[in-house]
Amino acid sequence: MTPQALTGMKVLEYDNMVSGPYCAKLLADMGAEVWKIEPPGTGDDSRRRGPFPGDVPHPEKSGLFLYLNSNKKGITLDPYRGEGKRIFEKLVAAADILIEDRPPGEMEAAGLGYEDLKKIHPGLIHLSITPYGESGPFKDYKAYQLNTVHASGQGYLLPIVALDMERPPVKVGGHSSGFDVGLVAVVAVTAAYYHKLLTGEGQHIELSKQEALMSMQRVESVTYANDGVVITRGGDKARKMPGGILPCKDGYVVAVTPEEHQWRALVRLIGDPDWAKEPWCADIRARSENADLINQKIMEWTMQHTREEIFHRGQALSCPITPVNTAEDIARSEQFKARNFFVEMDHPAVGKISFPTASFRFSKTPWQLRRPAPLLGQDNEELLGALGYDEKALRELKIQGII
Repeated sequence: MTPQALTGMKVLEYDNMVSGPYCAKLLADMGAEVWKIEPPGTGDDSRRRGPFPGDVPHPEKSGLFLYLNSNKKGITLDPYRGEGKRIFEKLVAAADILIEDRPPGEMEAAGLGYEDLKKIHPGLIHLSITPYGESGPFKDYKAYQLNTVHASGQGYLLPIVALDMERPPVKVGGHSSGFDVGLVAVVAVTAAYYHKLLTGEGQHIELSKQEALMSMQRVESVTYANDGVVITRGGDKARKMPGGILPCKDGYVVAVTPEEHQWRALVRLIGDPDWAKEPWCADIRARSENADLINQKIMEWTMQHTREEIFHRGQALSCPITPVNTAEDIARSEQFKARNFFVEMDHPAVGKISFPTASFRFSKTPWQLRRPAPLLGQDNEELLGALGYDEKALRELKIQGII
């Protein structure tokens, strides 16, 4: 196989669900060798989260698990019991990076915290992902995605102005907040790895999910600190603009018009109607005060056209308007087909399925699907055998529930 950007990097992943596994997946997709540790018998919790083929739950067929863990090798291990701890230490000694998202204090209590592990491997890069970081009054708190989304303020905001302010705040859809944390984590890990290549020095990275999610909000999270203004789901009335999500003939489109040239492009798109010349459309303030009325007028036009018609006409006029796509739209997209974004993956339990590749394109070190997500404990014999455990030893470890 062609060497990839991170070929030679060795990563030990002791994570669960989304954030840590997504960080490790991105590294694996760029060529890193990732060894994933799962609890014996049960495995990663994502194995029990859908979607599943035919909507029938199966620990080897979770779409979430299959996506998050492609290009990885997988073993089962309880590092807190007997020989399990020694195996974990041997794996750490052979890795460049350890990524873990264990509950606060768990690894330290087992003698596997960074201060313990750096004695075994001084050059280790150890990433610890916790809900609130390892200092401050919340450092020992546990949390689910629901907690960190709202603790970060992310749940109080939506990508656009909420249409119904009577509805309570909600968590960001799906596992978005978990993936966001993984994106922040991979930046930190690659930076530390670069430092290690230059200096030979390892280091501990402690990452707060709360702070990672705040960093994804950009200006919204600091507006109050600087201006005393709380950005709400209803938006700032002084800045409310025509547009947003609008129904059309076959679904929805979304338009943004905060700038004058964007508004003018939208007016041209809908045929330069006479009402757009009225005083209540004359400037930003007037349009802000009459945004709901203007949207009603715009929708009279959008409802007569399809998403594609609106999109292509808008593009020709430099109007920022685009279709709101469903999963079906994306899977059938000619753009994705042209870029070979979806490839066929052959998995021993699921069979052949369509699988997303990567958003990045390296000209010299291209993305490769080297292997599908591992079956539970699939690589125990290979990886543990390389550490000196023969078939008899592995059988005994399995009986003891260590692997």
